[in-house]
Amino acid sequence: MTKLIVGLGNPGEEHQEDRHNAGFWFVDALAKQLGTRFESEKRFHGKVAKARYEGEDLYLLKPSTFMNLSGQSVGALCRFQKITAADVLVVQDELDLKPGTARIKLGGGTGGHNGLKDIQAHLGTPDYWRLRLGIGHPRDLAANGRAMDVADYVLRRPQLAEQKLIDASIENGLLVLPLFLKGDVQAAMLELHSKG
Repeated sequence: MTKLIVGLGNPGEEHQEDRHNAGFWFVDALAKQLGTRFESEKRFHGKVAKARYEGEDLYLLKPSTFMNLSGQSVGALCRFQKITAADVLVVQDELDLKPGTARIKLGGGTGGHNGLKDIQAHLGTPDYWRLRLGIGHPRDLAANGRAMDVADYVLRRPQLAEQKLIDASIENGLLVLPLFLKGDVQAAMLELHSKG
């Protein structure tokens, strides 16, 4: 069973509404649903919430290292709690999916996502689960053939219509999470991938 769900994002009020913080939005919503709260944990370089789920400990993590060093936080908690990569679900923003779309996958490339690169380096494997929340790509918004820089795009607030779609994909992810957590991954993927 999944023992750790990591939401990726950047700490600080100035980043709260950035597209890059979609992972934080997901774990915040999950913590609320589970009736648990995040507490700062220096030894894990982040904020940690703990819940009991189906009789097992389930940890939620928001690294406070900034996105590019997320692995430092994930690696520290995994080592301390003896959690293997296969028991980790990382929730991330995904440029290659349109807002409103969410996908679950195991392993694979990082797609240039620096947070994932660092997690892979610290876990020593790409074989951890990902929940990818679509935020769209700046090229989709390009007018007159000039796309916004990716770094600028992910560090900006989504337009209202986009935000509603991202919120819906988070809701869909939360709806299939019980299936995923009990190990019925195929059913969770089928249900989630048929939406959005």
